Amino acid sequence: MARAVELAARGFGSVAPNPCVGAVLVEGGRVVAEGWHAAYGGPHAEINCLADARAKGVDPAGCVLYVTLEPCNHFGKTPPCTRAIVEAGIRSVAVGAYDPNPDVAGGGVAFLRERGIAVATGVLAGQCRDLIADFVVWKSSPLPYVFLKLATTIDGRIATRTGHSAFVSNAASRGQVHALRAAVGAVLVGAGTAAADNPRLTARLGDETPARQPLAVVAGTTLPDNPDALVLLRERAQETIFLTSEESAATQRAERLTSAGARVWAMPWLSPRTERGLDLRPALTRLRSELSCHHVLCEGGGRLAMSLMRQGLIHELWLFLAPKALGDGSAVAALTGNEVAAMDRALGLTLLSVKELQGDVWLRYRPDGAVDGLSGPENLDL
Repeated sequence: MARAVELAARGFGSVAPNPCVGAVLVEGGRVVAEGWHAAYGGPHAEINCLADARAKGVDPAGCVLYVTLEPCNHFGKTPPCTRAIVEAGIRSVAVGAYDPNPDVAGGGVAFLRERGIAVATGVLAGQCRDLIADFVVWKSSPLPYVFLKLATTIDGRIATRTGHSAFVSNAASRGQVHALRAAVGAVLVGAGTAAADNPRLTARLGDETPARQPLAVVAGTTLPDNPDALVLLRERAQETIFLTSEESAATQRAERLTSAGARVWAMPWLSPRTERGLDLRPALTRLRSELSCHHVLCEGGGRLAMSLMRQGLIHELWLFLAPKALGDGSAVAALTGNEVAAMDRALGLTLLSVKELQGDVWLRYRPDGAVDGLSGPENLDL
């Protein structure tokens, strides 16, 4: 199942709004065929795995099928995978996670068991559910799945007091971020970050050319007064969106931006107004519904990141912890803008994974309550 999880991850960025799924056939304790869902509208993982078996001359009837997600039992863009499993003569199936769609959950497992196939569920359940967290969000809300990336020193700083931040993390960490940029539909930054760093917000993968670049989204209560200085407008205005207040969206600055080819979206203020900042939920919803951005990456700064966290709009945090310390109380904090009097009022997170990257530590977290519906029954009975 661990191998199936690895394969499933290969579909990230190309299968949305479908979930990432991987499958392997095992014979005598050895993986003999494998497959994953590679493209939206294309064959599912199980079908690709069975095709791999045929190409290798492997008889699936003598194998155990491991699949990260419950096989589908309904007709969609492709026929049901459960039928293909039965027709292949497979007698044992191990499933990582149940389908989170309440209308079909358990139906695939039940169909297989009714036909005499032994089915175990909950195999590496945590890892398999993690794979479909984005799918759960899409099924339960109109939002895209939102990543927050932070690169910090060990004392939680993302830049010096002068705003210098190149670079907090190392090249290996930055490579992971650029790979994520290549997979998401949009990259979101605050107006302060756009002004200070003048970024392109593109995915740069060395010699590899990304299939497409993410949209660039800049959020701020006011709009830039010197748009000609922004590389975004010089090089990719048609791919740039500014999120601002309703008052700011009605100014001449907004007209200059739209004349240059960018889009300006007016956002409401958070309620009550004293909370400061914009309500970004409508903008994230529009990114998904109008522009098919199923994944969005927020790259700060600290005030925008905290605002999204407080609004419950972050589904996964990527924290790159660099072996550096500033020890400067005036350096830029990773998260700022919240007021908390007691530690029990702090925002909670659950650790998903830890990986060392040439000295940096890459930690993946999920804010508590960010993705409902990932739990489910586990029944290891194979």
